[in-house]
Amino acid sequence: MSSDVFVKKPLALALQTAMGEPSAEAEAFVAAPADPSGRRQRLRLWELSPKLHCPVIGTCLTPRELARIARRHNLEHDARDAYALHVQAVGWASARSGASRDLQRYLDAKYAADIERFAAARDAPAVLALWKAHWQQGKVAGAMWAALTHPLADEPTRQAVYADVHMLSHQLGAAQAADARRLHALLRENEALAALLAASRAETGAAQARAQQASDELQHCRQELTAARQAQAQLAARLAQFESGQALVDLGRRVRELTAVNDELRAVAERVPMLHAELAQARERIAQLARQCDQLAAARDALERLLASEDDRCADTCPAGASNAARSVLCVGGRTAQLPYYRQLAQRLGLELLHHDGGREQALSRLPELVAAADAVLCPTDCVSHGAYYLLKRCCKRSGKPCLLFRGAGVSSFAIALTQVAAGRVTVGTAPRRES
Repeated sequence: MSSDVFVKKPLALALQTAMGEPSAEAEAFVAAPADPSGRRQRLRLWELSPKLHCPVIGTCLTPRELARIARRHNLEHDARDAYALHVQAVGWASARSGASRDLQRYLDAKYAADIERFAAARDAPAVLALWKAHWQQGKVAGAMWAALTHPLADEPTRQAVYADVHMLSHQLGAAQAADARRLHALLRENEALAALLAASRAETGAAQARAQQASDELQHCRQELTAARQAQAQLAARLAQFESGQALVDLGRRVRELTAVNDELRAVAERVPMLHAELAQARERIAQLARQCDQLAAARDALERLLASEDDRCADTCPAGASNAARSVLCVGGRTAQLPYYRQLAQRLGLELLHHDGGREQALSRLPELVAAADAVLCPTDCVSHGAYYLLKRCCKRSGKPCLLFRGAGVSSFAIALTQVAAGRVTVGTAPRRES
């Protein structure tokens, strides 16, 4: 049977295949050899079961690619309407036409490498095994097209591929809902932190007021001490003039009173360094709270921008059922006390965070192993040893792992660097470079 036999089939068979489950005659026709020598050819897009057209169009083609192909044909909707364009493309795939042939050629060219790998499969179980291997690695689109159109794939194999992709769309929807819940929880946590910061600022303001009052009192005591010393000097000068014993007694009593006052003033003066220390601690606490507030605000803004970009990208690719494989990121150096915050940020972005303290307590010999286990590497250059820094550069250069070097070991700097890795802005395979 030649490849042109499909054009000569009755119109009723073509309509039946396009509108619903194919008949037994249609199934026998699409499974027949493609040339007189008995060798089978890969199935065409319009020869697949109609239920497979939707996942194939949605998974294997992006909306931009689909719009570019559709502009060469009778486009019934606005190319910016991704859903309407998807529905029209699914309709084109149901029958052989100029549009379906363009879709077929584009998919074959785009996934030529996957088709070449699947060509090694000699039976349906081998095709299914290759699909499962690619599925576990997160390589869905090309493997799906190569498996569904493979000449030796039977109906159970295509059904297994369809079932895996169908369940993936449900899992992605559930994951997006979970991300929305986590964002809501993060916003509530941020509001609580803002309230705590306001209370801390109020308490700090009260402490500053008390410190200012104590400073004013100290100044007043110093003035009194100066006046008392002057009075004491005057009394000492008059002492020589006193001749009667009663005068001496009165003078001695006065001296004792002044001595007591002087002791009190000295006790107050001794409190001056303590008051200054308390004032310095209060100011340092104010600065720490302000820095934490800035870090939290920067981290929140970075997370909101990333989540917004992920929402936009999901709006374009969710109908496609595409899969984002889980990634692991290695952080070398940084502040150990902030490691829990690093891990929370990584978890909210769906990343697994590995950590090496840069040789403080952990041996540098473990660094190559951790680099090999990670998909990308982060390193705050102002909070890592020289030995760990240069060893990290050599490891990343040998392994071709993407490495982002940045200044600042705070939470906000780490969040910005982590969002760049999660957004794919660090090129895989490039040598690490020192940031400006």
